[in-house]
Amino acid sequence: MNAFLHDALRGALPSRAVATADLPWVPATEPGKWAKPLQFLGDRGFVELLRMSPGTVMPLHRHTGEVHVHQLTGHRQLCSGEILGPGDYVHEPAGNVDWWKVVGDDDMVAFVVVTGEVEFIGPGGEVRAVANACTQRAEYIRYCEEQGIRPRDLDA
Repeated sequence: MNAFLHDALRGALPSRAVATADLPWVPATEPGKWAKPLQFLGDRGFVELLRMSPGTVMPLHRHTGEVHVHQLTGHRQLCSGEILGPGDYVHEPAGNVDWWKVVGDDDMVAFVVVTGEVEFIGPGGEVRAVANACTQRAEYIRYCEEQGIRPRDLDA
């Protein structure tokens, strides 16, 4: 790219860098689970780092949109019995229903892109809770306010 074009485009493209070390791990209501929000995609979804302790279960849930997961550390066992570890990638299509648990001795950390909603399903098939861009943003802002942290603008 020539210098003129480079200078003309500087700042014109919608790229955004986030210093993840400056963002808090937001604890979930259930013990052993935290999320570090990276970006909220309007009402389309969210991007986060997900951390869970060994033995923690991600309960039965359904995705209304696609989910992409790149596992960074630790191991988790899918409801199919398959064990995933560092470097593994999973694509979950819209409508996918599953559950999984963290196995081994190390925390599991994964980079997660969620489109749509995650519907947590109760024993009778009812939706007991929902996670989406709105709920994740609200949890992030609530936690920051409780901790006296200035929330970053993470909206796309």
